[in-house]
Amino acid sequence: MSVVSDLPADVGRWTSADICRWLKCEVRVGATLASKLAKEVECGQFLLTFDKQDILELGIKHGPAVLISRSLERLKKGERGVTPPCGGVETWSARQVFDWLLPQVPSNPQYAKRLLQEDVSGRCLLCFGKKDFVDIGVRTGPAVHILKKVSQLKEEAQSAGAALDQGGEVGARAGAGCDRSGPQKETQKLLNVPLEGNDRHRPKRKQIKETAQPAPRDVLTVQKILEDLGKEDLKKFQFVLRDKRNGEGEPTPWGKLEGRDTVDTAEVVGEHHADRALQVTGEVLRQINQHDLAGRLDRIRGQTACCSEEAERKRELNQGEKLKDLLTVGGNSLDSDDRFVVVVNKSSPEQIQHLHFLSKLPLFCVLDFDPNSNGPLGLCRAYKETRVANLHSPSQYQGRWDSVAGSLNLFDQTSWVFCNGRHDIPSDANKELDYRTWFKKSCKDVEQLVALVCGCDFVRRSQGRVIFLLLSPVDTDKDPFFETYRSFLKHTEEQNIMAICESAGTYGKWKELIADKFDFDIDPLSVYELSLSQVNGTVAALGPHGQSPAKLLPSSDSSAIVLRRKDEDLMTALDVLCLNQCENVYEDEKSPEFADFRTRQEEEFYRGGKVTWWNFYFCDKDSKKTFVKRDKYSNVMRMIRSQQREKRNACVQLNFYHHPGCGATTLAMHVMWDLRGEFRCAVLRDTKLPKEEIADQIIQLMKLESARHCPVLLLVDDAKEPDNPHDLVNCVRKAVEDLEGAGAEDAPNCKVTVLNCVRSHSPKSQYKHQNSTQCQYLTASLTPHEQSEFEKKLEELQETHEKPENFYTFMIMKMNFDPKYIDDVAHNTLSSFDAGADDGKLFSFLALLNNYVAESGVALSLCEDFFGVKMTRDPAGCVLDEMKLYTNVLIVDRVEECGGYKRLRILHHTIAAACLEVLERRHFLKVGDITLQMLHYDLFFSDGVVKDRLAHSIKRMLIRRQRKKDGGERELFSPLIDKIHQQQGGRTVQDIFVKASSRFPDRASVPQALARYLYINERDFPEALRWAEKAKNIAPNPYTIDTVAQVYKSNLRSNMDREKQELSRDPDDLDANLRLAANGIRAFQRAQEQSDDNEDDSQAEHPEDESGDFPRKGYNIYGHVGVVEMSFIVFEVLAKLPFFHEREPMKKKYLQSFLGGSIPIDSVHKDDDEVNARYVQIIKDHQPFLLQLKPEVKKKFDFLNRYFTHTKGNFEFDTVNHRTVCDHFQKYVDLFCTAPEELRKVKEDNPKLKLKLTLEERRVYLEKRQADTFSGVLQHLDRPADEVEKIVESYAVLQQTVRQKQNIHVRINYILANVVLYLLRPKSKLVKGYLQLRDLLLEALQAVGLHYNLPDPYYLALLFFWPTPSEENSEIRTYLNAIRSSSRKHLSKLFHKRSTVAHLYLGRGTELKRLVSKPSLDSSFLPKMPRDTLAQLWWNGDIFKEKDISDRLLRVGGTIEQGEVFANYGGLKIPVHPARRGGIRSGCSTEKVSFYLGFAINGPLAYDVRYEN
Repeated sequence: MSVVSDLPADVGRWTSADICRWLKCEVRVGATLASKLAKEVECGQFLLTFDKQDILELGIKHGPAVLISRSLERLKKGERGVTPPCGGVETWSARQVFDWLLPQVPSNPQYAKRLLQEDVSGRCLLCFGKKDFVDIGVRTGPAVHILKKVSQLKEEAQSAGAALDQGGEVGARAGAGCDRSGPQKETQKLLNVPLEGNDRHRPKRKQIKETAQPAPRDVLTVQKILEDLGKEDLKKFQFVLRDKRNGEGEPTPWGKLEGRDTVDTAEVVGEHHADRALQVTGEVLRQINQHDLAGRLDRIRGQTACCSEEAERKRELNQGEKLKDLLTVGGNSLDSDDRFVVVVNKSSPEQIQHLHFLSKLPLFCVLDFDPNSNGPLGLCRAYKETRVANLHSPSQYQGRWDSVAGSLNLFDQTSWVFCNGRHDIPSDANKELDYRTWFKKSCKDVEQLVALVCGCDFVRRSQGRVIFLLLSPVDTDKDPFFETYRSFLKHTEEQNIMAICESAGTYGKWKELIADKFDFDIDPLSVYELSLSQVNGTVAALGPHGQSPAKLLPSSDSSAIVLRRKDEDLMTALDVLCLNQCENVYEDEKSPEFADFRTRQEEEFYRGGKVTWWNFYFCDKDSKKTFVKRDKYSNVMRMIRSQQREKRNACVQLNFYHHPGCGATTLAMHVMWDLRGEFRCAVLRDTKLPKEEIADQIIQLMKLESARHCPVLLLVDDAKEPDNPHDLVNCVRKAVEDLEGAGAEDAPNCKVTVLNCVRSHSPKSQYKHQNSTQCQYLTASLTPHEQSEFEKKLEELQETHEKPENFYTFMIMKMNFDPKYIDDVAHNTLSSFDAGADDGKLFSFLALLNNYVAESGVALSLCEDFFGVKMTRDPAGCVLDEMKLYTNVLIVDRVEECGGYKRLRILHHTIAAACLEVLERRHFLKVGDITLQMLHYDLFFSDGVVKDRLAHSIKRMLIRRQRKKDGGERELFSPLIDKIHQQQGGRTVQDIFVKASSRFPDRASVPQALARYLYINERDFPEALRWAEKAKNIAPNPYTIDTVAQVYKSNLRSNMDREKQELSRDPDDLDANLRLAANGIRAFQRAQEQSDDNEDDSQAEHPEDESGDFPRKGYNIYGHVGVVEMSFIVFEVLAKLPFFHEREPMKKKYLQSFLGGSIPIDSVHKDDDEVNARYVQIIKDHQPFLLQLKPEVKKKFDFLNRYFTHTKGNFEFDTVNHRTVCDHFQKYVDLFCTAPEELRKVKEDNPKLKLKLTLEERRVYLEKRQADTFSGVLQHLDRPADEVEKIVESYAVLQQTVRQKQNIHVRINYILANVVLYLLRPKSKLVKGYLQLRDLLLEALQAVGLHYNLPDPYYLALLFFWPTPSEENSEIRTYLNAIRSSSRKHLSKLFHKRSTVAHLYLGRGTELKRLVSKPSLDSSFLPKMPRDTLAQLWWNGDIFKEKDISDRLLRVGGTIEQGEVFANYGGLKIPVHPARRGGIRSGCSTEKVSFYLGFAINGPLAYDVRYEN
C-alpha cells in the first residue's frame, strides 16, 4: 500500500507513532532511523516545522535527510504516497549508486565516495538537487553533470519499462513466483548497474523457502529425471532421500514424500535442499544404482556450470566489496587511524591457515572465547608467530583507563584477552565455564572490559570497528559469546559492529538470534558468503598507504636485512626509519592518486604540519624540487659523523638547542634521512617507558638479524631539559658495553648516537656553555643564503600549488620571522572574532595552549563535543566547518600518543602568540580571562584519554616554570602566571588557581603553586599556609612539606623587614618570630626525613615534582639547607635585640656565648627595664630551641661538606645549594669564629689562660677555614699552600694537647693535612716524613679498631698501605673491608644512587709521591679548555684517554671474576669498585684487565677498565 490510510488527515495531529509509520511505509526509511526521528520530533505539529538542516542536526546522514525533507515538502502540499517508480532506480542501494556514479565522475572518485558515506540510495538520489550535492562537498560543475545523468536514467528507465511491457507474459508456472523482480533486473542491466546478491537469510526458518528457493529450471530438471524412474525405483529414491540433510542439518520430511508423484517429489527436493537440489538428486540416484540417469544429470549440470560460475563470481565480488567497505568505511585501504576489536569464538585447526588476515589488521584487542587458542593448533598461537600479543584476562581491565592502558601496553601491542578459560595454563581460575557459571563469575569483568574499550576515542568516533568473528555456530542466546555482543550494544552504536561468519548456516542462526532479541537487521553489517580463504585474501589486499611492503635496514658490508613486523612490534618506543622508507607504497607513482597524495602532503607540511619521511622522499625522487636546508644541516651532519669515528664512548649524547618553530626538528630528521644508509635510525616516540626498557629496544635494533652489529642514530625530539636523556644515555651505554660477542673489530659499530633536540629561549647561550664538539644550535633568524633558498622555494611552490602565500609556517620562515608579518596574519584572522561565540572561544583556547605549551592542541573529538555536533566519519571537516572564520591558521594533525588521535591546533606558535596580543589589544580579552573560561568547561576535565591529555596541558601551563634566559635558575612562576600577574594582578591569579584546584583535586602541584604565589607575591602568609597544608595533605612528600616550611621562612623574613621600618620595639614580635622559626625548622626537618625515607626504600615510588623545583633523582638536601637558612634568620633576629647587638663586640660575644651554652641569659649584661625583662622571659620560654641551633647548624655544615666533597651531585640543584651553604658558612664564621679585642688583651695579661686561649684560637681557625673535618681538609687540595701550612701547624699544636679521645680525630686530620701539604708544597718544613706519618696512622688505627664511626682513618690506610709491585701488604684487605663497612653504615644516605668522587689517584712514584690529586690533573687542561668542557670529560670518562693523564697515572693490572674487579699484586687480590658499571661486560667471563685507580671515601675505584685481550 503506497499510502497509510488510517493516518489522520491533519498532519498536525499525528503522534510519534504516526510519524514513525509514515517514515517507514511511505518515505521508506529504515526502522531504526524512523524510530529515532519520530522520537526526536514528538508530534506532527513539530514535524511540519522541520527542514533538511534540522534533520541533519539530529545526526542523520545527507541521503536520508534529503529524502525525508522532500517527502515533507510534498506532505506540506497535501501530497501523500511513495516516490513515483523510476524503472527500479528507486530500489538501488547506496553501494549501487556508488558503482553507477564512479564512471560518471572518473576525475574525482571522492565524489562517489562522499555519496556512499552519506548513505545516498537510489530513492535518495532521485530527490537530490544541485544544492544538496554542493552541501556534501561536490562542486557545482560535477553536481550539474550528475543531475543530467540522473535525468537520463529516468528517461532510459521509462523506455526500458515500455519495452518490457510489450514483451508479453514472462515465465512458466514453475517460475511465476520467482520472476516478480524481472523488470527491475532487466532495467538494471540496461543501465549497467551491478546487481546485488539477493540470497539473504531471514530470521525465521519458515521463510527460508522463499529466499533459498532454487532456480525453476533446477526443479524442472529434477522432475524430468524422475519421470524416467519406474514406480518402485521412485519409492527407493524417496526412501533414500529422507535421510539427506539440508544446510540446517534437518532430514528431508518423510511426510511430504510418502506416496507422492514425481512432480511433488521434485518440489520437495527443491524446497528442502534449495541450491543443492541437483547435487542431492545425483547422490541419491547413484545410491539406488541409477547411474545412467545420474550421468545424464551430470551432463545437464555441466552445461549450466559456466553460468553458475559467473553468478558465483559476481556474488563473491559483491561480498568482497562489502567486506572492503565495512573494514575501510568506503575507502580503498586501511587508514593509520583505524583500530579493530575482534571477538572470536572457538576455531578448528583447518581454519587457522585462513586467518592470517588478523595479523594484517591493526588490532587493538582480541576477545577470545576459545580456551585452547594458545595451544599448539590455536588461533592465538598462530597470531604470535608473526606478531606480538600480550595475553590478558578480563579482570586486568579494571580501573582507570589511563592506568589500564599503560600497564597492559595497549595501543602499542595487541591485547589478547581470554574471556572463558585458558587451557595452556592449568588452574581452577583458567577453566572453561558453562554459561550459568560464566554469567555469575566472569560476565561482570567482560562487561567492564567492553565498557573501557568502547570508551576509547577511536571506537566512539567510529575510527575502528568491532568484528564478531564466528568460526563456529552460536545456537542460543545463553552463550558467553552472545552475551558479549549484548554488552557491546550497550556501549556503542550497532553500526560499529560487524560480523564475519565462516558459513551461511552459522550466519543464519546468528542473524536470527540478533533479530529476535534486538529487532535489528545485521545483514548490511555482515559478511557470510565468502569462505575464510576469500576473506583472508580480501583483507591482505587492503594494506594501508604509508607502509613499504618489506622494510629494510642497513647491515654490515653494505648489505640490508628485512625488518620483520614482529620485531617492529617489540620496539614500541621507537619509530624506525628504513632504507626503503616510502618506496613501493604506490604501485604507480605517475598516477593521479599519487600526485594528489603528494600535493596534500606538501601542502600540509608547508602550512605548518609536522614533517614526515614523505617530504624527504619526494625531494629525493625529483632533484629539481629541492628541500630547503638550514645552514646548520652540514654542522649537525659533521658532528654526528665525527662522534661516530670516536671510539671512546658506546653511547654519546649530542644536544641540538633551538628556538621553537625554527625548523630544528625538520633539520634533524633530514639528517637522519640522509644517514639512514650508515646508521640504523629511529625516533624515540615513547619517553614514558622505563629507560632500561628503551635501552633494550635500542640494542635490539642494533643487533637485529646481523652477524655484526650496526650503529644506531636515535632522535629525541623536543626534550624539556638537555639533561633529561642522560639517564637514557647511561642505560644505553651500559647495555651496549654488556653486549656479548662484540669483539674489538666490531666496537665502532656497537655505538649509539643520541641526537637530542632541546627547545630553548637562548640556544646560542646554552651552546656556549657546552662542549662545542657535542652540541649545535639553531635560531629563529635566517642567514642571507637561507633567505635566498626560501625565495627559490616559494617560486617553485607557486608552480605546483594554489596560493602558497597562505602556507603561513613556510612564509613565516621565508619572511625571516618578521614580527610585523606575523601580527598582520593574526590581525586579519581575528577581524571577525566574536568572544561570545563557540568558535571564538575555542580559538582563544587554542591560542592560549599553543603559545604556552609546546606540542599542545585540542582533540577533534573534544571539539565535536564542544560544538555539540554529532560524531561523524569526517570529524576534521566537521570541526573546520565550525571554525571556518579561522581555518587559514588552523591545522589538523595526528598525535601518536595514546594510540593515536587527531587534534586541532594553530599552525605556528608565533601566530598563537600574536593572536593573544591582538585579542588583548583589539578585543580586550586577556589571557587570565581565557584561562578562567577554559577552566569553566566540565567537558575538558571529564574522564577520557584525550581529555586527560588536554587537562595535562592546562595543568602544565599553570605550573611548569622555565629557565631564565641566561640558562641558569628557573623563573619563580610559569610564563602564563607571570603574564596574568602583570596584566590583571593577584586576585585573578588566585581565582585561577582556586578553580584549577577544584579541577585537579588529587594533584598537589596546583595548591602548592598557589601557596608559593601567595607567600612570594602577595605576602598573604596565613592563606599561603592553608594552601600549602592542603597540598601536603594531598601528597605528603618532601616537596609539599618543603613548601610549608618555605611559607614559615618567608613569613619570618617578611616580619623582620617590617620590623626594620618600625621605630618602637614590641617583645611579642620576638615571640611570634621564634614560633615561626621553630615551626619552619620542624617542617624542613620533616621534609628531609621524608626524603631520607624515600632513599632508604629502594622500591618506593618517588613523588612527582611538576614544577621542576627539585631534582627528580639523586639525594634531596633541601631540608638540610632549609634548616641552615632558618637558623641564621633566628640568629639575625636575636642579633637585633639590645643586649645582643651585633655591632658592639662585647654584646656580640654575649650572643656567641649564649648560643654556645656557656652563659645563661640571666648572666648577659643588659639594661634593667620592662622591655628587656619581657625579652628575657621570651628567650627563656624558647631556650631549649635556641640552644640547640648552633650545634645543629654545625652538624648540618659538616654533613653538607661531606656531601659536596665526596659525591657527584646534580649540577643544576647542587650548584645553587652549594652557593647557599657557602654564603651561610661565611655568616657562621663572622658570628662564631671571631674573638673581640678584649679577649686578646686578657690572653696577654693572664699567662694561665694563654694556653687555653691559644688552643681555642687554633680550633676557631680550623673551623673558620672549614678544615676541622676530614672532608674539609681534603677540599684544600686546590687551596694556597700557605693556608694549608697554617692548618698543619694548628693540628700539630692541638694533637699534642688535647685528650686522647679527641686526639684520634685530630691526629687523623693532621695526617691528611700533611698529605695535602706535601702534594701542594713537598719541600715545606712543616711536612712530616712518610715513615713518621705512617707510624702516627698505625697508632690511630690501633686506637680506633675496625669499627670506627667514620671511614676517614681507613681512607688514610688505603693511601699509605696500598701495595706496590714489589711489596704486598695483606693488611690492605682488612682496611678495605673496614672502609666499606663504615661508609655503608654511617654515610649510606649520601651514597644512595650516587657516585662517589676520587680526589686522589695512584701515580707512578713511591710513598707520598705516588699520590696524584685531581686538581693537579685539572691544571694540565684548564688553560686549554673551559671548565665545563673539562667536567664533561671527567663525567663520561674520556679524560683518561688524554696523554697528560696516562703519563702521570699508573695502570694497575687485575682481573674480572664473576663480574667483580680485582687489583692483583702477586698472590694478593684486592676487590675494587668500577667507577662506571657500564665498563664491565656481562656474562661473568673471567678476564685480565687493567685500569687506573682512584681513592674514594667508600673504597678504591677502577677507572677506564680495559680488557687485556
